[in-house]
Amino acid sequence: MTRSSVQGEDTQEGAADASERAQAVRGDGDNGVGDTGGSTESTTEDSSEDNSEDGTGGRPEGEAQGPRPRRRRRVLRWTAVVLAVVLAGTAGAGYLYYEHLNDNIKQDALNLGDSKVAAPTPNAAGQTPLNILVIGSDARDSEENQQLGGARETFGSTPLADVQMLVHLSADRSNMSVVSMPRDTLLEIPKCTDPDDGEVYPASGGRVMTNQSLGHGGPGCTVATWQELTGIHIDHFVMVDFAGVVSMADAVGGVPVCVDANIHSRDGGGHGSGLKLEKGTHPVKGEQALQWLRTRYGFEDGSDLARAKAQHMYLNSMVRVLRENATLSSPNKLRRLAEEATEALTVDPGLDSVKKLYDLSNELRRVKPERITMTTMPNRYVGARVEPTEDAEQLFRLVREDIALDGKDAKKKPDAEPEPPADPAAPDDEIAVQVRNGTRTDELGTAPGRANTVSGLLVERGFTKAVADPSVLPSEDRTVIRYPSADLEGDARRVAKSLGIPASSVKRSTDVSGVTLVVGADWREGTAYRAPESDDSTPESAEALNGADDSACMHVNPAFTWS
Repeated sequence: MTRSSVQGEDTQEGAADASERAQAVRGDGDNGVGDTGGSTESTTEDSSEDNSEDGTGGRPEGEAQGPRPRRRRRVLRWTAVVLAVVLAGTAGAGYLYYEHLNDNIKQDALNLGDSKVAAPTPNAAGQTPLNILVIGSDARDSEENQQLGGARETFGSTPLADVQMLVHLSADRSNMSVVSMPRDTLLEIPKCTDPDDGEVYPASGGRVMTNQSLGHGGPGCTVATWQELTGIHIDHFVMVDFAGVVSMADAVGGVPVCVDANIHSRDGGGHGSGLKLEKGTHPVKGEQALQWLRTRYGFEDGSDLARAKAQHMYLNSMVRVLRENATLSSPNKLRRLAEEATEALTVDPGLDSVKKLYDLSNELRRVKPERITMTTMPNRYVGARVEPTEDAEQLFRLVREDIALDGKDAKKKPDAEPEPPADPAAPDDEIAVQVRNGTRTDELGTAPGRANTVSGLLVERGFTKAVADPSVLPSEDRTVIRYPSADLEGDARRVAKSLGIPASSVKRSTDVSGVTLVVGADWREGTAYRAPESDDSTPESAEALNGADDSACMHVNPAFTWS
């Protein structure tokens, strides 16, 4: 069985330690990992743990410190034992504790929608990116959550996905990108089916706030909504509720946050999270950590966009704490973190065990903070709500194509010519092509006659079965050719080559019944197609924040300050 400590030190324990490990798992003796209930009390042997209200921690003044070398050996030994139990379990009590942690984890279906998005193609080394949707639920289905969530009349109400962040881990594990979607974003929620009772939630039939997706059968509908909007394949989701945020912040000993003025998030009508902090940087934990993550009133313009920025700062800081805080070598802290984290989470079946979650955390830990980029989906106001902009699609494309948002990717080689299709193209005059006009943008109307112009161009070049389809007016930034099945791939590529459209713009799709050319906004005029140069920069409107930036500080609205 592999044993390791948080500090990466390898400790080798003999068979003589087996009874000691079992005793620890049962909760007997010093620092037993079998203690449950999230107690904040520290034992004499675990004196480094900070459990004081003011965060100062440490032994009472004047108390004997004890022999440090012995304590260090014991801490390292217990760390190895705890992680060994968490990772693989042991015989007897250790195995039972491992199963106990697994039983804490709740799970739900990954995707409740009808349409799926194909997984990305592996790179030359056979690696694929990993996309995890992190959902913060405002569920008020327990007394604990009700106390944290507010109004009594909301007890037992349909939960809302008030925090939604897509975490993208690059295929080569060199960088990580996070895209946050404001809860007020207007979009269409697809049809979702609850796997527990078979209830079908019809598609929204119009745009509604994205946080409502969680109430359409569970987190799998939030996943389906993201995939419909972004075209990004999502591998996993992790959902945590209000109470979980509090308990996990306690378990890591607090997360430093910064405000540029004294803040009290409360207005005359009683609105606000209640957050009260003095100017400067302070560690927050417990309910105060939750208040930080929920605060709208008092940060910048009081919008959900300001709240998303505060959440990014918090997550960046938590990453640094988890990497740098030596108190996590404390066995009691590790046990508490394992206990609180597993109780707080709802995950998809692919993450339904401690070992799977630990393996995922190891993948994420490979990325250095300076290669982590936090962003907010570019948006514009629609009344009091927001909607995605063209920059949002640019951001989604970068994630789909596994392009680092920090701009530090090694320069990529030009795309190699794709392998020839299994089924070669038919003669040009036998290839049926539907041409659609997709030149409309948010700023410009549809360029008239483009489907007729391009279909006529194809006919002139020998594709006599090319026809314009005026019944469908899609919107595409770039000209694209789609085909439904492998036997038509050769035909689609032949059409692309005849018009000078790059092979990367030929896509397989079940949304079409035959070879279909959509003339995009990049070809609004003329008969010669010129592929636009690729812009792989992160839009400024995404307000990117680097994971290593510990100088970020939230701006306090003067109406919510105090002296």
